[in-house]
Amino acid sequence: MSVQRGDVVVVNWPFTGGGSKARPAVIVQNDTDNVRMSNTIVAMFTSVTRRSGEPTQMLIEVSTPDGKLTGLHRDSVINCSNLLTLEQSSVISTIGRLSAALIARMDACLKAALELM
Repeated sequence: MSVQRGDVVVVNWPFTGGGSKARPAVIVQNDTDNVRMSNTIVAMFTSVTRRSGEPTQMLIEVSTPDGKLTGLHRDSVINCSNLLTLEQSSVISTIGRLSAALIARMDACLKAALELM
């Protein structure tokens, strides 16, 4: 399966204590590496939105035009401080995509999470 930066995908997200759960994530790795490498980097989505005002959290409202493109079923937050590297072959499915505007907001969120500002 080929993935692109900004794709909203479903992956088996591992728990630190063992086990995993299928959940949405967004591809954050650059497309050059997505083509040449077998792994990719994703950020986790959560439906817990109470921290959405923090610079490392990015709210996606599914009722907006950009939100509808994501394929998410409920308002969610990209948790840019929760990143995972996984094999691209472990992506279960692609459910949507972030718009260019949302990718730009995600970039700012990632910069805050990684202290790149």
